[in-house]
Amino acid sequence: MSAAEASIAYVVDDDESIRTLWQWLMESRGYPVRTFASASEFIAGYRDEGAACLVLDLNLPDMSGLELQRYLSAQGVEIPIVFVTAHGDVPAAVAALKSGAVDFIEKPFNYRLAVQVVERAFELDRQNRSARARQTDLEARLALLTEREREVMDRVIEGKANKIIAAELDISIKTVEAHRAKGMEKLGVSSVAELVQTMLQRRKGFP
Repeated sequence: MSAAEASIAYVVDDDESIRTLWQWLMESRGYPVRTFASASEFIAGYRDEGAACLVLDLNLPDMSGLELQRYLSAQGVEIPIVFVTAHGDVPAAVAALKSGAVDFIEKPFNYRLAVQVVERAFELDRQNRSARARQTDLEARLALLTEREREVMDRVIEGKANKIIAAELDISIKTVEAHRAKGMEKLGVSSVAELVQTMLQRRKGFP
């Protein structure tokens, strides 16, 4: 695994032995690890360094895992969270899933399966980051359209023929064709089908 491909595992647990265990588990598979003894330490030390996963204990001394989850959500920090919980905390873990956590691991856990859960979270983060990048790129491309080009493209997406668009906008068919060609060029699409698919993805947020 290259350094560029290695996602980072952030581990927040007040038990030093558990932090050491996670560090060994992930580093032995080539993943960088950052460990923190409390939620406040994580908040102070977290930096977005690429695809990652937060392995978070539910019960922490200063701020609970659920409280940290809510805090990160309020701050717009989009990092997949895998909760680690004792048996009696399963209902709380289920609540965490409903709030956006990707999974939870129950103590004592199987090392191999635990790593697989974290690796799935890594892959989810890579997919989400890629989707957000595509969304940002598309928004930048849309911003390049002139008002008239946007009017034409909106009607193309609706499936209207050039002559209909020309009549609605009170311009010539050749002008419609020119705006249509320029708009597709700016959006980086080569066909109406690709244009429609791109705009549908935009509306869905690129899942």
